[in-house]
Amino acid sequence: RCKELKYGKDLPQISIIFIFVNEALSVILRSVHSAVNHTPAHLLKEIILVDDNSDEEELKAPLEEYVNKRYPGLVKVVRNQKREGLIRARIEGWKAATGQITGFFDAHVEFTAGWAEPVLSRIQENRRRVILPSIDNIKQDNFEVQRYENSAHGYSWELWCMYISPPKDWWDAGDPSLPIRTPAMIGCSFVVNRKFFGEIGLLDPGMDVYGGENIELGIKVWLCGGSMEVLPCSRVAHIERKKKPYNNNIGFYTKRNALRVAEVWMDDYKSHVYIAWNLPLENPGIDIGDVSERKALRKSLKCKNFQWYLDHVYPEMRRYNNTVAYGELRNNKAKDVCLDQGPQENHTAILYPCHGWGPQLARYTKEGFLHLGALGTTTLLPDTRCLVDNGKSRFPQLLDCEKVKSTLHKRWNFIQNGAILNKGTGRCLEVENKGMAGIDLILRSCTGQRWTIKNFIK
Repeated sequence: RCKELKYGKDLPQISIIFIFVNEALSVILRSVHSAVNHTPAHLLKEIILVDDNSDEEELKAPLEEYVNKRYPGLVKVVRNQKREGLIRARIEGWKAATGQITGFFDAHVEFTAGWAEPVLSRIQENRRRVILPSIDNIKQDNFEVQRYENSAHGYSWELWCMYISPPKDWWDAGDPSLPIRTPAMIGCSFVVNRKFFGEIGLLDPGMDVYGGENIELGIKVWLCGGSMEVLPCSRVAHIERKKKPYNNNIGFYTKRNALRVAEVWMDDYKSHVYIAWNLPLENPGIDIGDVSERKALRKSLKCKNFQWYLDHVYPEMRRYNNTVAYGELRNNKAKDVCLDQGPQENHTAILYPCHGWGPQLARYTKEGFLHLGALGTTTLLPDTRCLVDNGKSRFPQLLDCEKVKSTLHKRWNFIQNGAILNKGTGRCLEVENKGMAGIDLILRSCTGQRWTIKNFIK
């Protein structure tokens, strides 16, 4: 179907921007050659290589000498004087670009013939569209291109990106060449009108390294009058780097960046991001920097609220507005261990030394449900399981809450520093000390044990 589509001859020109830091020279050049070979010459304004302060000598003079000789006047090299991170490096690439359209790519990609025309055509029709070529995989061992299924791009409440199924209306149309509406982007490639990108505030320069900026752009574009879509007829293959270019603390940067997104764009739903990262809503202990300029940008653009985005763009996203309290749950008789979901296949909650990660994220709701485990993502996937007392076993079960028919057996009475009591059986969740054999999490007649949970929502 894609091969049958026709495009106009007066398409706008694109500036292709690659960001690299200590990338293998051969891989960078492979990406450049692929861009030149598979983008019609009259549509390729320039290629911009942004060096985010690499250390490797081959990426300095040898790189410039090669591209100047092979592609005189076509390839520009921009060098950051200090390592800025992917987000701010992309902004530097945008500043250097002169094409009407800017395409941002990792420097380890391979373009497919015909990738550019559908992208440029969609943006020419509407300058407020941000277009994502469909991503395929390049195998690391033999560079074979592995085609991926057509997907939209979603994310979890931690703002980790992921592939999700295209929306129902795309499937119903029965035409696999049609654009796929997407809530956000994976991040390794996107194409946007250069002026429109500037008007909506580019990426957030207050974010560090990378992580979260891809979600912020998706939310911002949709809320502020634009749209984002994946094009099945435009394909760019990507190879995953074994050694990541930035330091290993990417989890921290993603967490910090996610909090910036939450504070600026998510309104009352910002609590979901804090819950997902198991952080208190007040004084989370992370300096996210000043977000006043980003809030002012949102106001000046007259953007919609986040509820509209969830209702119209990402209705599959699970919502947790019913949360009353969350975090690690500790018992006064065993304060060094926390309630933990244990091995998934056992369907039994356990006690485990406290570490604060997803398996120990307890969440108590207005309905009296006690969930355990990382927040769910979309309604197409199972939700976090909840604690159930079936009245028979002395051990608490962890089951899919939506499938438990007996409502009372999954409802618990709990107040801070009080008992956790099942409304159906009258039994309490308690700790049994077995001496040398350790401790068990059990259900029994209440003996006055008390539980505390880390965070309450006021």
